[in-house]
Amino acid sequence: MIQVNGLFDDKDHIITEQKGMFSIVEHTRDLTVSPITAMEEYFMAKMDVRRKQILCTLDGSEGVTVQAGAMQWMAGNIQATTGVKGAGDLFGKLAKGFVTKESAIKPEYVGSGYLMLEPTYKYLLLEDVSEWEGGLVLEDGMYLASEGSVKLKTQARNSVSSAVLGNEGLFNLKLVGEGIAALESNVMRQQLVEVVLNNDVLKVDGNLAVCWSGSLEFTVERSGKTLVGSAVSGEGLVNVYRGTGRVYLSTLDDSTSMYSSTLTKTVKNE
Repeated sequence: MIQVNGLFDDKDHIITEQKGMFSIVEHTRDLTVSPITAMEEYFMAKMDVRRKQILCTLDGSEGVTVQAGAMQWMAGNIQATTGVKGAGDLFGKLAKGFVTKESAIKPEYVGSGYLMLEPTYKYLLLEDVSEWEGGLVLEDGMYLASEGSVKLKTQARNSVSSAVLGNEGLFNLKLVGEGIAALESNVMRQQLVEVVLNNDVLKVDGNLAVCWSGSLEFTVERSGKTLVGSAVSGEGLVNVYRGTGRVYLSTLDDSTSMYSSTLTKTVKNE
Protein backbone atom coordinates (compact mmCIF):
# COMPACT_ATOMS: atom_id res chain seq x y z
CA MET A 1 0.00 0.00 0.00
CA ILE A 2 1.28 3.49 -0.91
CA GLN A 3 0.86 6.54 1.28
CA VAL A 4 1.92 9.90 -0.18
CA ASN A 5 2.21 12.77 2.31
CA GLY A 6 2.75 16.43 1.54
CA LEU A 7 0.95 16.32 -1.82
CA PHE A 8 -2.79 15.68 -1.54
CA ASP A 9 -3.16 17.15 1.96
CA ASP A 10 -1.02 20.26 1.54
CA LYS A 11 -2.39 23.77 0.80
CA ASP A 12 0.70 24.53 -1.29
CA HIS A 13 -0.35 21.89 -3.85
CA ILE A 14 -3.83 21.74 -5.39
CA ILE A 15 -5.37 19.57 -8.08
CA THR A 16 -6.96 21.93 -10.62
CA GLU A 17 -8.28 19.38 -13.14
CA GLN A 18 -8.68 15.64 -13.45
CA LYS A 19 -9.53 13.50 -16.48
CA GLY A 20 -9.04 9.77 -16.81
CA MET A 21 -5.81 8.78 -15.08
CA PHE A 22 -4.36 12.31 -15.24
CA SER A 23 -4.47 15.00 -12.57
CA ILE A 24 -2.95 18.49 -12.88
CA VAL A 25 -1.11 19.37 -9.68
CA GLU A 26 -0.49 23.10 -9.35
CA HIS A 27 2.03 24.44 -6.85
CA THR A 28 0.29 27.51 -5.45
CA ARG A 29 3.48 28.94 -3.97
CA ASP A 30 7.16 28.14 -3.90
CA LEU A 31 8.76 28.96 -0.55
CA THR A 32 12.11 27.38 -1.42
CA VAL A 33 13.66 30.59 -2.67
CA SER A 34 16.78 32.61 -2.03
CA PRO A 35 16.97 36.35 -1.23
CA ILE A 36 17.94 36.91 -4.85
CA THR A 37 14.90 35.13 -6.33
CA ALA A 38 12.30 35.93 -3.62
CA MET A 39 10.96 39.08 -5.30
CA GLU A 40 10.73 37.40 -8.70
CA GLU A 41 8.86 34.41 -7.25
CA TYR A 42 6.50 36.77 -5.37
CA PHE A 43 5.38 38.64 -8.47
CA MET A 44 5.18 35.42 -10.50
CA ALA A 45 2.77 34.04 -7.89
CA LYS A 46 0.66 37.23 -8.10
CA MET A 47 0.33 36.69 -11.86
CA ASP A 48 -0.56 33.00 -11.38
CA VAL A 49 2.71 31.93 -13.02
CA ARG A 50 3.08 28.66 -11.18
CA ARG A 51 4.74 25.33 -11.66
CA LYS A 52 2.47 22.48 -12.62
CA GLN A 53 2.87 18.72 -12.87
CA ILE A 54 0.94 15.81 -14.30
CA LEU A 55 0.20 13.02 -11.84
CA CYS A 56 -0.74 9.68 -13.44
CA THR A 57 -2.72 7.23 -11.31
CA LEU A 58 -2.37 3.71 -12.71
CA ASP A 59 -4.72 0.96 -11.53
CA GLY A 60 -3.24 -1.92 -13.53
CA SER A 61 -5.91 -1.92 -16.24
CA GLU A 62 -4.17 0.43 -18.63
CA GLY A 63 -0.70 1.87 -19.20
CA VAL A 64 0.45 5.39 -20.04
CA THR A 65 2.79 6.65 -22.77
CA VAL A 66 5.05 9.53 -21.75
CA GLN A 67 7.38 11.92 -23.55
CA ALA A 68 10.99 10.75 -23.18
CA GLY A 69 12.67 12.22 -20.10
CA ALA A 70 9.43 13.52 -18.55
CA MET A 71 9.24 11.08 -15.61
CA GLN A 72 10.15 12.57 -12.21
CA TRP A 73 9.22 9.79 -9.76
CA MET A 74 6.99 6.74 -9.55
CA ALA A 75 5.71 4.72 -6.61
CA GLY A 76 4.13 1.29 -6.66
CA ASN A 77 4.36 -1.76 -8.87
CA ILE A 78 5.11 0.14 -12.10
CA GLN A 79 7.42 -1.02 -14.87
CA ALA A 80 8.77 1.05 -17.76
CA THR A 81 8.95 -0.43 -21.25
CA THR A 82 10.12 0.98 -24.57
CA GLY A 83 6.85 0.15 -26.29
CA VAL A 84 8.83 -1.35 -29.19
CA LYS A 85 7.29 -4.57 -30.49
CA GLY A 86 10.00 -5.72 -32.88
CA ALA A 87 12.45 -4.47 -35.50
CA GLY A 88 9.69 -3.28 -37.83
CA ASP A 89 8.02 -1.32 -35.05
CA LEU A 90 11.37 0.21 -34.07
CA PHE A 91 12.00 1.35 -37.63
CA GLY A 92 8.51 2.84 -37.80
CA LYS A 93 8.99 4.75 -34.55
CA LEU A 94 12.37 6.08 -35.68
CA ALA A 95 10.89 7.24 -38.97
CA LYS A 96 7.94 8.82 -37.18
CA GLY A 97 10.24 10.63 -34.76
CA PHE A 98 12.38 11.93 -37.62
CA VAL A 99 9.53 13.44 -39.61
CA THR A 100 7.58 14.86 -36.64
CA LYS A 101 10.65 16.17 -34.74
CA GLU A 102 9.44 14.27 -31.67
CA SER A 103 11.45 11.80 -29.60
CA ALA A 104 11.42 8.50 -31.49
CA ILE A 105 11.00 6.23 -28.46
CA LYS A 106 8.41 7.25 -25.88
CA PRO A 107 8.46 5.02 -22.78
CA GLU A 108 5.31 3.23 -21.72
CA TYR A 109 4.57 2.63 -18.04
CA VAL A 110 2.34 -0.22 -16.89
CA GLY A 111 1.22 -1.50 -13.49
CA SER A 112 -0.42 0.15 -10.51
CA GLY A 113 0.69 3.15 -8.49
CA TYR A 114 1.60 6.79 -9.01
CA LEU A 115 3.71 8.31 -11.77
CA MET A 116 4.65 12.00 -11.48
CA LEU A 117 5.99 13.95 -14.44
CA GLU A 118 8.53 16.79 -14.33
CA PRO A 119 7.27 20.26 -13.31
CA THR A 120 6.77 22.92 -15.95
CA TYR A 121 5.80 26.58 -16.13
CA LYS A 122 3.86 25.86 -19.31
CA TYR A 123 0.10 25.43 -19.16
CA LEU A 124 -1.26 21.87 -19.13
CA LEU A 125 -4.27 20.76 -21.16
CA LEU A 126 -6.18 17.50 -20.73
CA GLU A 127 -7.96 16.58 -23.96
CA ASP A 128 -10.33 13.71 -24.77
CA VAL A 129 -8.96 12.48 -28.10
CA SER A 130 -12.28 10.88 -29.11
CA GLU A 131 -13.92 14.32 -29.17
CA TRP A 132 -11.70 15.47 -32.06
CA GLU A 133 -12.94 14.50 -35.53
CA GLY A 134 -10.35 12.38 -37.32
CA GLY A 135 -7.98 12.50 -34.34
CA LEU A 136 -6.07 15.32 -32.63
CA VAL A 137 -3.19 16.88 -34.61
CA LEU A 138 -0.54 18.68 -32.53
CA GLU A 139 2.02 21.35 -33.13
CA ASP A 140 5.63 20.37 -32.36
CA GLY A 141 6.50 20.15 -28.67
CA MET A 142 2.95 19.96 -27.29
CA TYR A 143 2.78 16.23 -26.56
CA LEU A 144 3.45 15.22 -22.94
CA ALA A 145 1.57 11.98 -22.20
CA SER A 146 -1.45 9.91 -23.18
CA GLU A 147 -3.39 6.91 -21.95
CA GLY A 148 -2.47 3.54 -23.44
CA SER A 149 -5.66 3.40 -25.50
CA VAL A 150 -4.48 6.44 -27.50
CA LYS A 151 -2.39 5.66 -30.57
CA LEU A 152 0.36 7.92 -31.88
CA LYS A 153 0.42 8.39 -35.63
CA THR A 154 1.63 10.94 -38.15
CA GLN A 155 -0.41 13.27 -40.31
CA ALA A 156 1.12 14.50 -43.55
CA ARG A 157 0.44 17.93 -44.94
CA ASN A 158 -1.97 18.03 -47.86
CA SER A 159 0.68 19.57 -50.10
CA VAL A 160 4.34 20.50 -50.14
CA SER A 161 3.31 24.15 -50.33
CA SER A 162 1.61 23.92 -46.95
CA ALA A 163 4.91 22.88 -45.42
CA VAL A 164 7.30 25.17 -47.29
CA LEU A 165 5.15 28.29 -47.57
CA GLY A 166 3.49 27.80 -44.18
CA ASN A 167 6.84 27.54 -42.39
CA GLU A 168 5.82 24.09 -41.12
CA GLY A 169 7.15 20.57 -41.34
CA LEU A 170 5.76 17.96 -43.69
CA PHE A 171 4.33 15.90 -40.84
CA ASN A 172 2.63 16.43 -37.48
CA LEU A 173 2.01 14.08 -34.58
CA LYS A 174 -1.61 12.89 -34.53
CA LEU A 175 -3.38 11.17 -31.63
CA VAL A 176 -6.22 8.78 -32.45
CA GLY A 177 -8.47 6.45 -30.49
CA GLU A 178 -10.31 6.84 -27.20
CA GLY A 179 -8.59 8.21 -24.13
CA ILE A 180 -7.10 11.30 -22.53
CA ALA A 181 -3.95 13.12 -23.64
CA ALA A 182 -1.91 15.61 -21.59
CA LEU A 183 -0.52 18.52 -23.61
CA GLU A 184 1.82 21.43 -22.89
CA SER A 185 0.76 24.87 -24.13
CA ASN A 186 2.41 28.30 -24.04
CA VAL A 187 -1.05 29.82 -23.51
CA MET A 188 -3.57 28.92 -20.80
CA ARG A 189 -6.83 27.26 -21.83
CA GLN A 190 -8.88 30.35 -20.93
CA GLN A 191 -6.97 32.38 -23.52
CA LEU A 192 -7.08 29.82 -26.31
CA VAL A 193 -9.66 30.61 -28.99
CA GLU A 194 -11.67 27.62 -30.22
CA VAL A 195 -12.99 27.82 -33.76
CA VAL A 196 -15.57 25.17 -34.72
CA LEU A 197 -15.94 24.61 -38.47
CA ASN A 198 -18.92 22.92 -40.12
CA ASN A 199 -17.93 22.45 -43.75
CA ASP A 200 -16.32 25.89 -43.63
CA VAL A 201 -12.94 27.63 -43.82
CA LEU A 202 -10.55 29.22 -41.29
CA LYS A 203 -7.67 31.40 -42.51
CA VAL A 204 -4.86 32.28 -40.10
CA ASP A 205 -1.98 34.69 -40.60
CA GLY A 206 0.95 32.87 -38.98
CA ASN A 207 1.42 29.71 -36.94
CA LEU A 208 -1.22 30.44 -34.32
CA ALA A 209 -2.99 27.05 -34.47
CA VAL A 210 -1.72 24.84 -31.63
CA CYS A 211 -3.89 21.80 -32.41
CA TRP A 212 -6.72 20.88 -34.75
CA SER A 213 -8.97 18.05 -35.89
CA GLY A 214 -7.39 15.48 -38.18
CA SER A 215 -10.45 15.71 -40.42
CA LEU A 216 -9.48 19.23 -41.55
CA GLU A 217 -7.53 19.86 -44.74
CA PHE A 218 -4.54 22.13 -44.22
CA THR A 219 -3.15 24.25 -47.06
CA VAL A 220 -1.35 27.55 -47.55
CA GLU A 221 -2.99 30.06 -49.86
CA ARG A 222 -2.87 33.73 -50.84
CA SER A 223 -5.00 35.95 -48.60
CA GLY A 224 -6.53 37.55 -51.71
CA LYS A 225 -7.73 36.05 -54.96
CA THR A 226 -4.84 37.63 -56.83
CA LEU A 227 -1.24 38.56 -56.11
CA VAL A 228 -2.24 42.24 -56.27
CA GLY A 229 -5.04 41.65 -53.80
CA SER A 230 -2.68 39.90 -51.39
CA ALA A 231 -0.16 42.72 -51.70
CA VAL A 232 -2.84 45.35 -50.99
CA SER A 233 -4.14 43.51 -47.92
CA GLY A 234 -0.60 43.30 -46.53
CA GLU A 235 -1.10 39.69 -45.44
CA GLY A 236 0.38 37.68 -48.30
CA LEU A 237 0.09 33.96 -47.48
CA VAL A 238 -2.21 32.50 -44.84
CA ASN A 239 -2.67 29.05 -43.31
CA VAL A 240 -6.04 27.62 -44.32
CA TYR A 241 -8.02 24.94 -42.45
CA ARG A 242 -10.94 23.64 -44.47
CA GLY A 243 -13.72 21.15 -43.69
CA THR A 244 -15.48 20.05 -40.50
CA GLY A 245 -13.68 20.04 -37.17
CA ARG A 246 -12.10 22.26 -34.51
CA VAL A 247 -9.01 24.43 -34.17
CA TYR A 248 -7.39 25.86 -31.04
CA LEU A 249 -5.76 29.22 -31.72
CA SER A 250 -3.10 30.86 -29.56
CA THR A 251 -3.83 34.48 -30.48
CA LEU A 252 -1.34 35.76 -27.88
CA ASP A 253 1.71 34.63 -29.83
CA ASP A 254 5.41 35.12 -29.04
CA SER A 255 5.47 38.55 -30.68
CA THR A 256 3.39 39.89 -27.77
CA SER A 257 5.96 38.64 -25.26
CA MET A 258 8.82 40.04 -27.34
CA TYR A 259 7.09 43.43 -27.49
CA SER A 260 6.52 43.44 -23.72
CA SER A 261 10.15 42.50 -23.09
CA THR A 262 11.39 45.27 -25.40
CA LEU A 263 9.06 47.78 -23.77
CA THR A 264 10.31 46.84 -20.29
CA LYS A 265 13.94 47.31 -21.33
CA THR A 266 13.08 50.68 -22.90
CA VAL A 267 11.37 51.92 -19.72
CA LYS A 268 14.34 50.83 -17.61
CA ASN A 269 16.79 52.65 -19.88
CA GLU A 270 14.72 55.82 -19.64
